[in-house]
Amino acid sequence: MSTALKITFILSLLLSAGSHAAGTAPRKTLAPFASEQALSSYLQQLQARQEARQKEQQKLQRATAQYMSAPPAPPASPAPMAAKAAPAASAEAAESVTNVQTAGVDEGGIVKLHGKHLVMLRRGKLFTVQVGGNALQPVSSLDAYAPGSDPSGSWYDEMLIDGDTLVVIGYSYSRGGTEIGLFDIDANGKLAYRATYHLRSNDYYSSRNYASRLIGSKLVFYSPLSLNLRRGDPFGGFPALRRWRPDAVPSDFKRIAPATRIYRTDEEPETGFALTLHTVTVCDLAQRDMRCEATAVMGPQGRVFYVSGESVFVWTTRRGRDSGVFRIPLDGTAPSALKVAGAPVDQFSFLESADGHLNVLLRAEGQGDAMWDGARGRGDMALLRVLLTSFSDGRDSAPASSYQPLPGGAGYGLQNRYVGAYLLYGHPGNAGRRQADQAWPRQPLYAVRWADAGSVQALSLPHGVERIEALGNDAVVIGAQGKDLHFSSIRLGAQAAIATRYIRADAAQGESRSHGFFYKPHTASEGVIGLPILGADERPGLNKSAASVLYLRNSGLQLTELGALAARPGQTPDDGCRASCVDWYGNARPLFLQGRVFALLGYELVEGTLRDGQIREVRRVSYAPIASSAR
Repeated sequence: MSTALKITFILSLLLSAGSHAAGTAPRKTLAPFASEQALSSYLQQLQARQEARQKEQQKLQRATAQYMSAPPAPPASPAPMAAKAAPAASAEAAESVTNVQTAGVDEGGIVKLHGKHLVMLRRGKLFTVQVGGNALQPVSSLDAYAPGSDPSGSWYDEMLIDGDTLVVIGYSYSRGGTEIGLFDIDANGKLAYRATYHLRSNDYYSSRNYASRLIGSKLVFYSPLSLNLRRGDPFGGFPALRRWRPDAVPSDFKRIAPATRIYRTDEEPETGFALTLHTVTVCDLAQRDMRCEATAVMGPQGRVFYVSGESVFVWTTRRGRDSGVFRIPLDGTAPSALKVAGAPVDQFSFLESADGHLNVLLRAEGQGDAMWDGARGRGDMALLRVLLTSFSDGRDSAPASSYQPLPGGAGYGLQNRYVGAYLLYGHPGNAGRRQADQAWPRQPLYAVRWADAGSVQALSLPHGVERIEALGNDAVVIGAQGKDLHFSSIRLGAQAAIATRYIRADAAQGESRSHGFFYKPHTASEGVIGLPILGADERPGLNKSAASVLYLRNSGLQLTELGALAARPGQTPDDGCRASCVDWYGNARPLFLQGRVFALLGYELVEGTLRDGQIREVRRVSYAPIASSAR
């Protein structure tokens, strides 16, 4: 364990309180500002302190420069900045098509089910295809943005459905916030535009996480809002909502987080670093005219968040040293906080368990999960397991006994997942392609029983760990070895053990996001796996066309190939794309509906059937906006 983690653990033991209340309610909560005047006064005082500190630093810098014996060397030319990649249910729809992290918490995705219809969101447009009644027929399409609006500079990448309300979530760089489009969808799959709202927010894009969640009829967003205290109106950066209209202006935004719903801890903001409002917004979709309320906590920068059925947990870090975790309830009650050490990898590092604990896999250093930062953590590792009743007003620390040191901190792109009683994690290893005569280093898969502080198992795999998914109460680990793609099934009983391995020669994952995988159980020990794949010499990319979806049968953790459904070769149709012209969330999904098997592959929906132990294509349909044809 690193020195920083050790010191923090010792301090946390000294600072932590001793007793816990029954249930999961925190012992104390954060205090809100009493009034708008109190909030304004605090911001003014904070700005004055920061300006005074900055002047002192500038004075010290000038004095230091005067005593330098040699003239300063000319500044080096700044390195060129890397181009930022363009970021790219009802009772009838109880059969989910989304591989979610937490049961009952739906996640925004590119395909959803509404009654007898699949709904797809792609490249700035919505599409419906009838699949009920053994049909496979395109029905409707519509722009995913407001009629008459300019979609340039906006990205529409996530979709959710509540009853007959379809929600499209996007981010507008030109308008500087989250865009929420509401559409009506009827039983015949027809789409109609209803309204667009803008939610003030920072850029939410992550290569691993999703912006939105749906719990019942509650649409949930988390956004870190950076506050500029030097602006004339500091409240111009506070949580706000407006309904779009052609002549919309900034003054149309109305605050949705009054001072009495804004909280802070005892920590003083860091000089020279942005003050962030960690904001959880809950919108009620049960009403036709959307209403939203926000709760915000002031703190240092941080971007890793996890949504359980009742709360949003937000992890923050001060200059890579001390950390804090906020627990923000979804029912609007007061947040609580806890001083902690280290940083989680991504949302999959969290588990709010039924025994009243928060479990978090930590690395000594982390940068949050903005864009590709989730892959860049480093340092020693530990499992934090702390009672939810330990949360308080932010003055207390997680006890040192809450941290279990873990092995395996080195490496880029760590994958982690809770499956049943286990926390599993590992690294992709060498991503390069080796020659057949070169030895492939074995990679450890670590298995930890998170509910106790027992020993840690290290299972030796002949391939990297690029994906970890649940197969009921067991797991499958997917990763490359040379030019081949390996699937290792993992039995999770009293001990974790490698059960069997399937190898797909000359193949690679075609989709890295969690939604690209789906497992359809048939019994407790049998089911079918679906995963998009590419050729071995290809790599997933934001502009890559879908290749095929591979299907495997799981029978008692024995994995056998059923075959693949492939995209039609040829040139991608020109769809006249005006917005979201990059598949940031991918474009391929395995789908299992009412005993039928589909593959979503770009603008194609391919249906297959199982015959003699093999999956064979039955028919396909294109729903591309330029033409729709079936065979």
